[in-house]
Amino acid sequence: MKTKTLKKNKVNVVTLGCSKNLYDSEVLMGQLKANKFEVEHESTKDDSAIVIINTCGFIDNAKQESIDTILRYVDAKEDGLVEKVYVTGCLSERYKPELEKEIPEVDAWFGTRDLPRLLKTLKADYKHELVGERLITTPAHYAYFKISEGCDRPCSFCAIPLMRGGHVSIPMETLVEQAKHLAKNGTKELLLIAQDSTYYGLDIYKDRKLAELMQRLSDVNGIDWIRLHYAFPSGFPTDVLDVMRERENICKYLDMPLQHVSDNMLKSMRRGTTRKKTTELVNLIREKVPGIALRTTLIAGYPGETEADHQEMLEWVQESRFERLGVFTYSHEENTHAHTLVDDVSDDEKQARAEAVMDVQQGISATLNQEKVGQTFKVLFDRKEGDYFIGRTEFDSPEVDNEVLVKADASTFLRIGDFADIHIERAEEFDLYGTPVIK
Repeated sequence: MKTKTLKKNKVNVVTLGCSKNLYDSEVLMGQLKANKFEVEHESTKDDSAIVIINTCGFIDNAKQESIDTILRYVDAKEDGLVEKVYVTGCLSERYKPELEKEIPEVDAWFGTRDLPRLLKTLKADYKHELVGERLITTPAHYAYFKISEGCDRPCSFCAIPLMRGGHVSIPMETLVEQAKHLAKNGTKELLLIAQDSTYYGLDIYKDRKLAELMQRLSDVNGIDWIRLHYAFPSGFPTDVLDVMRERENICKYLDMPLQHVSDNMLKSMRRGTTRKKTTELVNLIREKVPGIALRTTLIAGYPGETEADHQEMLEWVQESRFERLGVFTYSHEENTHAHTLVDDVSDDEKQARAEAVMDVQQGISATLNQEKVGQTFKVLFDRKEGDYFIGRTEFDSPEVDNEVLVKADASTFLRIGDFADIHIERAEEFDLYGTPVIK
């Protein structure tokens, strides 16, 4: 029985998973708004007639979160709090037949490239003229900026190609127009994302064009920071480093998931590289872009990972001293090559190995942060929490990296979305504390 009147033309979009999913939700919401729908992102009011859940299917925990969210809104539908529940995204792309049987209460299921079909189901038109017009869910001063979709890499552990398909670059002219539109509406920082950003251009230009794309985005008036995510180490286009060094508004920051360092693991993972090549690339990046912050991601507990492999990773992390680092525990994904291997590292051991890596990284981060005490950095402020303004340097991406905290008192004149020069006075393992420089 319905307990309240629902707004028939109101849609609540719920996003799970990574920044690529968030981007997709923003595009979807932009299309819905252009079709005169009232749209909210992750509303808690329960007054929307329609809920669209954009799911993640990357690893076990993410899949479970997506299923739990679907079930929550199915229950809300049965209680009369929602009229229609639609599911899209990676989980739906990968497991649609099974999900349709298990959760028949969902009104329709859509894959990762089914936006036109989803809109048609809602009796909405796909607006081809909406170049760059998204409903930004992040603070207005930064935006995730997808430059390609899908992936052609053969990594053994990854199900992304099963869910997102092969690599498709977005034409450069389209991306530049999108950037101009964002800048016009107040976006100051572009966070470049893709499944593999270094592959950009190979499909439509027959050559790697990431460096040229970054140059052209750098020329857009109003864009103060451009930040590059998700580079692949094998075949890395080193001309990107020249652009990064030469352009003031391209952050000295690179997110390059390396996954492991043991040659045995890299071979089994089908990463197309070795420890020697990886180390040479890291050294080259630091040589060409002095002061760069390198973020990487590693996998703990991959099938066949021995204690020796794990120790090699620990020693290499200590030796490499990455400015930013995260760790996933291995997830045994159906229909991937690694799924043919025996998942022989226990969950407890995977977690213990991941924690051991992060313990090493915590010490490295603490030391690197202490070295920043007494220095002054340009900081972009994202939000205010409690007694502090919270921002980031060019060496930090939102959500995952270090933050700069400035006490909010009567003498502090800062605004969310603005830059300020901050003198660092104190450091912790993953945060810096400072005061504004009075000019």
